[in-house]
Amino acid sequence: MIRLGPGVEAQIREEGARAYPNECCGMLLGRIEDDGARVISGLLPVKNARAPEEQARRFRMEPDELLGAERLAEEQGLEVLGFYHSHPDHPATPSDYDLKHAWPFYSYLIVAVKEGAAGELAGWELAPDRSVFLAKRLCGAAKNL
Repeated sequence: MIRLGPGVEAQIREEGARAYPNECCGMLLGRIEDDGARVISGLLPVKNARAPEEQARRFRMEPDELLGAERLAEEQGLEVLGFYHSHPDHPATPSDYDLKHAWPFYSYLIVAVKEGAAGELAGWELAPDRSVFLAKRLCGAAKNL
């Protein structure tokens, strides 16, 4: 289960709509609770580092962005739990490209953006054998963030 803190879902949707027709991207900051639930308490938006002509179908984050996010999360007593991005005019399901470039441990949130309006938001995690993404249930604002 992935619990979204106050404003997290709205911020992802806003960024997806604002970036349209390109993909937005960023990192999920939070903590893992004793019951294994991932609590996302904040986001770190990241500039899509793809060439402008590629941004409508792909995103890329520079390695320095991840390093900076790790440091910021640590300062806040959190950790980088995953990544989010948008799928312009496509469903909120991972693509083959997403699967090939996913890392174990991390959660992935994808927001579908159709004609500039944010739609479905879905959560995913890579299966242990890395063969497929597993859908994860998203819950609203977490308590005690």
